[in-house]
Amino acid sequence: MDWVTALHPSGDKAYNVCLVIVERYSKTAILVPCHNDNTAMDTTLLLWSRVISLTGLFENIISDRDPKFISALCTNLHRLCGTKLSFSTAYHPQTDGLAERIIQNLEDMIRRFCAYGLEFKDSDDSTHYWCTLIPALKLE
Repeated sequence: MDWVTALHPSGDKAYNVCLVIVERYSKTAILVPCHNDNTAMDTTLLLWSRVISLTGLFENIISDRDPKFISALCTNLHRLCGTKLSFSTAYHPQTDGLAERIIQNLEDMIRRFCAYGLEFKDSDDSTHYWCTLIPALKLE
């Protein structure tokens, strides 16, 4: 579990970061657009509403030591769910290398999209932003 940060604001809600969670067994990525000013409460609610409630409980979650992930609220959520929360060590990609690789690919795809313009219109004249392309970005 980690963040893709410093993205150009996207969509009506101006999302500028993306929460990335990788399920190690299937290598499935869960991508949640959000804001860089999310609090620990916001992050915990995102984890509950956009991940756990849809996919079910995880046995173990590995994340960096971001204050939003190690807050008492987030720790209590893991305790209630019976999930083990492990923290990766700095500069040790073997611990969370899969998530880091997916983050690198996601950043590259979003930045390429933004290089062509921050939005595009399809044949129906609907406007699309990087945050609306997340289902396609997961296909890499």
